[in-house]
Amino acid sequence: MSTPTAARPTARAYTVWAAALVAYAVAVFHRASLGVTGVEAQERFTAGASAISLFVVLQLVVYAGLQVPVGVALDRFGSRRLVLAGALTMAAGQALLALSGDVPTAVAARVLVGAGDAMTFVSVLRVIGFWFPGPRVPLITQLTGQFGQLGQIVAAYPLVALLHATSWETTFLGAAAVSVLVAVLVLVALRDAPPGTAPAAPAGLAEVRRGLALTWREPGTRIGLYTHLVTQFSGTVFALLWGYPFLVVGQGLPPAVAAGLLTVLVVVGIGVGPLLGRLCGRWPLRRSVLVFSILALTAAAWTLVLLWPGRAPLPVLVLLVVVLGTNGPGSMIGFDFARTWNPAERQGSASGVVNVGGFLASLLTILAIGAVLDLLTPGASTDYSLDAFRAAFAVQYVFWAVGLVGVLRHRRELRARLARDGVVLAPLLVAVGARLRGRSAYPAGAPGEEQVARHRA
Repeated sequence: MSTPTAARPTARAYTVWAAALVAYAVAVFHRASLGVTGVEAQERFTAGASAISLFVVLQLVVYAGLQVPVGVALDRFGSRRLVLAGALTMAAGQALLALSGDVPTAVAARVLVGAGDAMTFVSVLRVIGFWFPGPRVPLITQLTGQFGQLGQIVAAYPLVALLHATSWETTFLGAAAVSVLVAVLVLVALRDAPPGTAPAAPAGLAEVRRGLALTWREPGTRIGLYTHLVTQFSGTVFALLWGYPFLVVGQGLPPAVAAGLLTVLVVVGIGVGPLLGRLCGRWPLRRSVLVFSILALTAAAWTLVLLWPGRAPLPVLVLLVVVLGTNGPGSMIGFDFARTWNPAERQGSASGVVNVGGFLASLLTILAIGAVLDLLTPGASTDYSLDAFRAAFAVQYVFWAVGLVGVLRHRRELRARLARDGVVLAPLLVAVGARLRGRSAYPAGAPGEEQVARHRA
């Protein structure tokens, strides 16, 4: 990805990043707004678990389905235009949700929210790549992903408090107004690249198709996709929709305690993200080890909770939430794979492909959990049993297996390529030497930087 030539980020870079970060945090707020109001939504629309799942699933279908088109548009039009369009689209969706009184209208509203959300994160990643030097990008990316989750805290507390104090209409019209303010901020403060950066030449249709084919054929893109899939979906499903009902209805926790645990999930992510960013910078050849570690911890924590006789004690649930807090930061590693194995002109489309993985798995898991809960619960009742929740959350093991196989397969392809090119030993020595010196394994301008940056599976 193209980066500024300065060895250190400028104050202007941090100002631009701050504007992009606010836009992303508000997108997360909109994404999570229905999950934390799921009970009220069921009452307002007289809908069961499958119908409420459909709201979120369609939102994620739109989000995942637009990632590649958005990536192509991003490479052509730049981040500022897409973040602006995303903010206004989400504002329209929340306003429509505020005024809706039936399921079809509410579904249309969440589709708009999903479309606007789809334009935001990969656009923010492109901003980071152009405004920050390469060795700093993994850390800034992690900080973006985790501080952006503050939007989820705003959804869990102020939004719910406003809903209980006022009305559905007032709450979601207020959410729409927040997005309009973000659009103003983007116009004022966000810029695509530092002054003097030459804009990319617009690509023709044939060139776009060729670029997409090259992006997909790159094993570095695909290991990024499966990394995003296997690390992200469990935490996303928990935070976005089914975690709160599981904790309150299944585990019998008071609503305030459940909301507190969702906040812990976000706080843990904020703490873990910078650590993973620094580890990826210092040990770029060991990123897949971090992925496998996060996967093993997540599957083990869920197994402990699902097999616990009766309701799990609070410390066990806290352990689960802490482990799930590592999922979001872990998924950011997928974008680092794509960034370092694709040229600058394909960064948007590569990030879009990666972003499909976790959200596709998330929407399928959300849908499957809702279907299992309805299957095991009589009538349209929302009084789901603990056993029903156990059966529903067990579907996660399928997606963990799929993601693990994908990461292993493409990791093997990348390492075979390195062996054929004879470039395994040199990056390894550079990485080890850099660690002994206490610096990044690929400092800007260092000899062998390009080799290490591109060959770090």
